[in-house]
Amino acid sequence: NRRKKKDDNILEIPSIPNPFPELCCSPFASVLSASLLPKATSRKKQVIKVYSEDDTSKALEVPRDITARDVCQLLILKNHYIDDHSWTLFEQLTHTGLGRAIEDHELVMEVQSNWVMEEENKLYFRKNYAKYEFFKNPLSFFPNHMISFPSETNAAVSHSGILQMFLSSSTYPEIHGYLHAKEQGKKSWKKLYFLLRRSGLYFSTKGTSKEPRHLQFFCEFSNSDMYMSLTGKKISGAPTNYGFCFKPNKSGGTRDLKQLCADDEQSRTCWMTAIRLLKYGMQLYQNYMQPYQGRSGCSLLNITPMRSISENSLVAMDFSGHRSRIIENPTEALSVAVEEGLAWRKRGCLRLNSHGSPIAMSNMGMSIHRSQSWFHHKISREEAQRLILQHGLVDGVFLVRDSQSNPKTFVLSLSHGLKIKHFQIVPLEDDGKLFYTLDDGHTRFTDLIQLVEFYQLNKGVLPCKLKHYCARIAL
Repeated sequence: NRRKKKDDNILEIPSIPNPFPELCCSPFASVLSASLLPKATSRKKQVIKVYSEDDTSKALEVPRDITARDVCQLLILKNHYIDDHSWTLFEQLTHTGLGRAIEDHELVMEVQSNWVMEEENKLYFRKNYAKYEFFKNPLSFFPNHMISFPSETNAAVSHSGILQMFLSSSTYPEIHGYLHAKEQGKKSWKKLYFLLRRSGLYFSTKGTSKEPRHLQFFCEFSNSDMYMSLTGKKISGAPTNYGFCFKPNKSGGTRDLKQLCADDEQSRTCWMTAIRLLKYGMQLYQNYMQPYQGRSGCSLLNITPMRSISENSLVAMDFSGHRSRIIENPTEALSVAVEEGLAWRKRGCLRLNSHGSPIAMSNMGMSIHRSQSWFHHKISREEAQRLILQHGLVDGVFLVRDSQSNPKTFVLSLSHGLKIKHFQIVPLEDDGKLFYTLDDGHTRFTDLIQLVEFYQLNKGVLPCKLKHYCARIAL
């Protein structure tokens, strides 16, 4: 009884309040404990190898749940690159000659888990300017002759309306057109009329008929990934160079591939973009908007490129008078910038000319471009097209290379309208001085750097301005 009475007295004593309740009841308690006991509760890590265009590679120890976007951010920080939201992780299947841009939200370890051990597949880190270009300019990605809208929709649909229909869970525009399909177990290809609907990809067994009895199911996309053919006709024997295919996540080999081939790049881009939107839906839009989260004015109806902080902090100034002034007229600001650049070049030439001979100046003008990131020394026309295609067929993607047909000339390779065009840069000698021109001497430049800088500001004889250059980065 005494013991019981003693216990009762102890229970009656009020408990001392915890001075640090957040350490016990906070939702971050597990995080704190994980930081205190890293060996017991740390995330499992794995080593991955990432390659660049020049085949240099870097091994990274990353968590097993890391996404493709996080890997890109890690490489951007490690290599001190500028993050313009176009860096992408690519998956290349060497054995089958296939490749694809891994979506930003995809887990890298899940991608690698689908690889066959015997194959030397690789992850590449490079730019892809076309990754979300369809959000900015959807009309060029979906030509009128390939897209149909539901009967209840008005004939005229705005660019934002097209995207809203693609991202909607109730409606979906129908993509239709001819594609070449490789017959299962055979080497032959057959041209069929295909239709892309929300339920999957179908082909018609009777011409262009869309009746349900004539439609045969081809594939769905939830358990497969879409790849682009990197080798053209070499491996698969496709009738054109615009091939793509669907590979099951747990594929046993090339026999499980469902291979297709379009007649032109515009058609292939339309099919692949629509299938991406069908498979991932709003997730793609969230990936696109993630760099701009927290900024006002960002919506599907008002998608505009954001200016960087450094760009907002710069203004054009005129220091020629007694007092400096801000140049508010954009035309005047551009004119002053061009004049200042030309004056800087003249001063540089005078400095060099005072220490060197005209021959040395000429040699320097001929070789100064070789240090530029946009210049690629001796690459073929096909290699140039492959590089531009990898960086994305966006208007203004370019590179400059040596001409293989004429050793004394150069070639400007430029993407415009989902096509790659090539323009010859011809050297021109006048009064003992060497110039370069794209328009038979009407516009002359002392070196290739000046030429590129001019066409970055002015379209001139080109179909569009030079905007993004293809560079071989090193990790």
